[in-house]
Amino acid sequence: MAALMDRYPAISDLEARAKKRVPHFAWEYLASGTGADQAVERNNEALRAITLTPQLLKGKFDPEISTTLFGIEYAAPIGIAPIGLTGLIWPGADAALATAAADRRIPYCMSTVSTTSPEDAGPASKGMGWFQLYPPREKGMRTDLIERAQKAGFTTLVVTADVPARSRRERQVKARIRVPPVIGPKLIAQAAIHPAWSMGVLRNGLPRFRALEKYIDKATMRNIAGFVGASLGGTLSYDYLAEVRSEWRGPIVVKGILNADDAERCLDHGADAIQVSNHGGRQLDGAVAAIDALPAILDRVGSRVPVLFDSGIRSGLDVARALAVGADFVFCGRAFLFGVAALGAPGAGHASDVLVDGLTNVMAQTGCRQLADLPLRLTNTS
Repeated sequence: MAALMDRYPAISDLEARAKKRVPHFAWEYLASGTGADQAVERNNEALRAITLTPQLLKGKFDPEISTTLFGIEYAAPIGIAPIGLTGLIWPGADAALATAAADRRIPYCMSTVSTTSPEDAGPASKGMGWFQLYPPREKGMRTDLIERAQKAGFTTLVVTADVPARSRRERQVKARIRVPPVIGPKLIAQAAIHPAWSMGVLRNGLPRFRALEKYIDKATMRNIAGFVGASLGGTLSYDYLAEVRSEWRGPIVVKGILNADDAERCLDHGADAIQVSNHGGRQLDGAVAAIDALPAILDRVGSRVPVLFDSGIRSGLDVARALAVGADFVFCGRAFLFGVAALGAPGAGHASDVLVDGLTNVMAQTGCRQLADLPLRLTNTS
């Protein structure tokens, strides 16, 4: 750990190395938002605007960052957010993320459209696994997916609300991202100058939506890509959420909420927690920064259920900022994939170490012995 921390002490260091190691089309899939990336920038700017006031002369102490959520103790209030097509970003990324979650005792949320299956990811995460549900339009498929996730040992279901329609993601269009990848001169040229990524593809095969293959005959990647667009998303409603509640035996988080009225209605229809998120700036370029939406939702529902947060987290300081505003738990996706793309399988664990070390340092610098002390240090959110 020490050697990696000396070379890559910040998530930005992992990001810079990752950009050199993955082909351009894979990088654009990971790093881009939508539109002109204004929502991505807005997330970052709003987090940077939050400052903390240190309170000193506390004597020697070691900050305590473990926390309990839904009856499970996690080593830190930091989780791995769901990301689709992880195997395109770095071959074998799913296994690395699940293993890191198990080793570091933090939650790993597997996406419905990741490139692993629940049956593989659930056991690998050793009780740290959450399952993200992109709402299937067909009830039988939904019921089966939920049952598979429960049998595989996932403890928490995350229902994604913030993809009511396909996002345009212009940078990805210009990068000619296709599922499956179109094996043409440009892709071959990009792969040729990124040998580590290419060797990973040779070992792991082209990325596949493994969780969905059983629902379509002749499940080639091309067939499944069309199936995903036709079968997932666009149908989530409060009634649908209530139906999911009747099928899932465990906590349900609704992810992607930015409006306090929506948050309250989700609770009325069975949600056990709200995850404030604008999908990392990947859906609506004009969306409010997620951190700016957090206070109103906390005021409305924060006394009744946990309120989780993601979008724009790039450091332990950002984690501390979100916790100081009032979030109970913080997730990030890109930071962990930067780690995997930069360093291979060990990179997921190193990204966790960077975030944890940063959070612990901020707490020591501000005189916070425990996570509950952080909101008392908040001085500015404008």
